[in-house]
Amino acid sequence: MPFQTVTNAVQAPGMAGDFASANPRATLLSSVDYNSAGFRAGSNGLTIGLFTWLDPATYTFASNSGAGAPNGFVHREAQGLITTYLTEYGYTIPAGFGCSCIFDSGDFFVVNNGTTEAAPGMKAYANNTTGVATFAATGSPTTSGVSASTATIAAETGAFTGSIADNVLTVTAVGAGLVVPGSVIAGSGIATGTMITAQLTSTASGGALSSTGTYSVTPRDQTFASGSITSAYGLFAPGTLASGAFAVGQTLSGSGVTTGTYITAASATAGDWIVTPSQTANSETITGYSNTETSWYCRSFGAVGDVVKISSRAMG
Repeated sequence: MPFQTVTNAVQAPGMAGDFASANPRATLLSSVDYNSAGFRAGSNGLTIGLFTWLDPATYTFASNSGAGAPNGFVHREAQGLITTYLTEYGYTIPAGFGCSCIFDSGDFFVVNNGTTEAAPGMKAYANNTTGVATFAATGSPTTSGVSASTATIAAETGAFTGSIADNVLTVTAVGAGLVVPGSVIAGSGIATGTMITAQLTSTASGGALSSTGTYSVTPRDQTFASGSITSAYGLFAPGTLASGAFAVGQTLSGSGVTTGTYITAASATAGDWIVTPSQTANSETITGYSNTETSWYCRSFGAVGDVVKISSRAMG
């Protein structure tokens, strides 16, 4: 350990990832078994004290990046490892290691990574690339510096033949449109709102133009014998790009854009994107946001870089 160079006038209230109270809390349930031990850190590892997303294909591997709202928060249970020589501490669970500490409710400490002070009652926002937390009023995500004028979103449809076993969709023939993540599919006997979440073994061109093969869907536990299936998704064309670059996982906002719209995949057409839900927006200025509003609330004051309390329960 190096020589101590800093002293604190007041003891730190907690570290990122610590419980902030003894109030009731709950972990996510794994799809592998009947407890949370089935989760594993994703290919880039999993950092403690940040928000996390589960891979949509297996609901097993967790990472600090993803599309839309996060699945949960990573609690600190001394499960991080020091993997760099002479490093004093480690906050990362290596790729493939077990993770039994993903919570979808409770009270925790997290670092304020925003640019302004956090205050009780603010909503917590999760960065879709890093999982860090920022705080702002409800409906006030932070722009990622990406915007486009004369942008459009077209409501697209697809038709294909396939079957579903549990959470795996097998497509045997495509009649029209695309088979892409973010598509909401329908067919006689298919659960309402079923969505394609990831491409498994299909052929792709340009990242999204998919053909026969297999895909993961949610909800799982479905059985659908081979038959006709239709799909609905949005095709986002940025038009004139004013700044930055759009990317998978970003939330979109603009006049006429449905609240909660986010990019799910790249389109086969360079520069265009697949979005969900399906909708129509004509010649609008559309902005991409790097973070997504979560269901968590700030419960203490904290300057930029300070730890603050967050809670899954709204202010009473």
